[in-house]
Amino acid sequence: MKLALDFSFYNWDLLSNFVLKGLYFSVMLTVVATIGGVIFGTVLALMRLSGRQWLVVPATIYVNGMRSIPLVMVILWFFLLMPAIIGRPIGAETSAVVTFIAFEAAYFSEIMRAGIQSISRGQVFAGMAMGMTYGQNMKLVILPQAFRNMLPVLLTQTIILFQDTSLVYAIGAYDMLKGFEVAGKNFGRPIEAYLAAAVLYFVMCYALSWGVKRLHKKIAIIR
Repeated sequence: MKLALDFSFYNWDLLSNFVLKGLYFSVMLTVVATIGGVIFGTVLALMRLSGRQWLVVPATIYVNGMRSIPLVMVILWFFLLMPAIIGRPIGAETSAVVTFIAFEAAYFSEIMRAGIQSISRGQVFAGMAMGMTYGQNMKLVILPQAFRNMLPVLLTQTIILFQDTSLVYAIGAYDMLKGFEVAGKNFGRPIEAYLAAAVLYFVMCYALSWGVKRLHKKIAIIR
């Protein structure tokens, strides 16, 4: 059986009407989930490093629990169960944003925890000797250095997050993959549509990975 591929139906109108809308949502979801995940993840990391059991235990259970469940299951559970709990439906896009922030926070938490622990304890003691509280020490001394040390890893996790945005297809959200799928169905070329989506994902993620690698080298030189 000979497979005849035809990409001639791709043009700017098709991309602007179908793909760009999905690409916008995928990028928006990546940015919002990264910002929200880093903030929530930093809080979780500080809870786990606080030494207070009433903070350590719930943060540890949350992080380990989220990391042991496939993302697509979390997406489906939240989308299907939350309306039954709150008594009203929620949109697929809103569900995707909340789910990604909650899920990615567990991974960003581990990254930030490693970054904080990479800072010399001597700096912590120096801050305490100057009269800084735990919060001031973290805010002014530890976290800025931890963010710089972990920036390449944070960006790598963000690239993985962008790849994972295709999973919102499971709840009907209009992401980039959904845009390609709709275009493929409308023009009767689903195989070409999925191939084009795979190529675009590869090009974007490879370019971002190359940029992260260059950034990592610059940070290594600064150190």
